[in-house]
Amino acid sequence: MNIVVCIKQILDPEIPARDFRVDSVKCEAERGSANLVTNIFCENALETALQFREAQGGKITAISCGPEGAEDVLRKALALKADDAVLVLNEAPNADPLFVAKTLAAGIRKIGPFDAVLVGREAGDWGAGQTGGLLAEELQVPCISFAENLQPSAASGAVKVKRQTDSGWELLESATPLVITITNHEKNVPRIPKTRDVMQSYRKPLVKWTLAELGIDPSTANSYYRVAELFIPRKETQCEFISGDTLEAKIDAFAHRVTDCMRSM
Repeated sequence: MNIVVCIKQILDPEIPARDFRVDSVKCEAERGSANLVTNIFCENALETALQFREAQGGKITAISCGPEGAEDVLRKALALKADDAVLVLNEAPNADPLFVAKTLAAGIRKIGPFDAVLVGREAGDWGAGQTGGLLAEELQVPCISFAENLQPSAASGAVKVKRQTDSGWELLESATPLVITITNHEKNVPRIPKTRDVMQSYRKPLVKWTLAELGIDPSTANSYYRVAELFIPRKETQCEFISGDTLEAKIDAFAHRVTDCMRSM
């Protein structure tokens, strides 16, 4: 079974709030204010693919769309024993989900035939959660969302998927190829690569394609929607000390002050 796992590089969501910076002109979080890490839901998707391959065999190809620095998340995927890795170079800031889906779809078609494409349920930066469905539309295959795991089916060329819903769990069976968005679950907690495998991952080949090679026009980025404004809200507080010669006088003054505030509202 050929599985393609889409991986995104994001700013570390665990960054302390005091260190978070926003570029109000570019309408994006400032790179350099935090470490860049693999989106956790993409790691859940990769872990699901690894578990399926360990049980049933097959091939895993990791693909990412982003700048040169996104190579790091693909190297981590290789360290976790993904078979191949592909980076589609894209320097467009805040690329919208439709542009990303079109780009990934072009890359996946160039990779070749696939049985399943696994995508994290959403990204830990913008949290739009739309890429999986749009990618399935671009590839013209079915999409199953919020899946917990992936299992083989008794039927030839089919898989069983357990997915989370508002009312419980569903067990679906689908023919391949298809796109599956993976949610986090205790069964797909990402494993940690071994130090030796991390070192060896930098010796493995990593394919890089440009948007031009895939026939993607970079000017179409952010045509799906545009971020009008991005800023960090400022919370202003005022402190007023109540004076008085005795405790009773202070309580009296405080009560009068509260009454005045209520009347002014």
